[in-house]
Amino acid sequence: MAGQNGAKTKLVVLDMAGTTVADGGLVEMAFEAAARELGVEPGSGRHDAMLADVRATMGESKITVFRRLFGEETLAQRANIAFEAAYDRLVGEGHCAPIEGAEATIARLRDAGLKVVLTTGFSGSTQQRIIEALGWQKLVDLALCPADAGRGRPYPDLALAAFLRTGAADSVAEMAVLGDTGYDMQCGVRSGAGIVAGVLTGAHDAVRLREDGATHVLASVADLPTLVL
Repeated sequence: MAGQNGAKTKLVVLDMAGTTVADGGLVEMAFEAAARELGVEPGSGRHDAMLADVRATMGESKITVFRRLFGEETLAQRANIAFEAAYDRLVGEGHCAPIEGAEATIARLRDAGLKVVLTTGFSGSTQQRIIEALGWQKLVDLALCPADAGRGRPYPDLALAAFLRTGAADSVAEMAVLGDTGYDMQCGVRSGAGIVAGVLTGAHDAVRLREDGATHVLASVADLPTLVL
């Protein structure tokens, strides 16, 4: 299927947690560890407010979230290190798995000649830990984290980095961006992607996804081939 301006899709940029990867609430569990590291106890008013912010901003670069929550760079870095360590441990314990249909979808897209890129708001080390745990090292053409692109979501950098590094498309209009959060949608819209699709397997509902610019809302990533091929 062509994007809104009639361009044929040649590049697909996929989010990970909540879109292609079911992490079983690991983000919130890892946040609990980060909060405790900085003395924010579960059940406190401050903790509840921070957790609400984390939920509302799913998809945003995690270090950016911690900078907003803790104010000081040193504290933000400590929180981020604790978060990454906890997430890595939980992944190692087997708490993440592919979203149903994700692997088959990616394989089908690549078999059809499209380039596929995985993006995340996590650090590169955590992203690679997830990819290794799932055995996805050869599943996609490229994997990018905020440090690879410049800025994380909602900025367009991740999608644009995928466009530039793969050289798969002649125009950003030939790119499709898929994610489960409003921040994914904003990234796709700002990048000029022809298709900006939200899925209902993750953090945000259809209303939030459409408010932030989704051109399509799908039940899951398994519905993507029907949309773009």
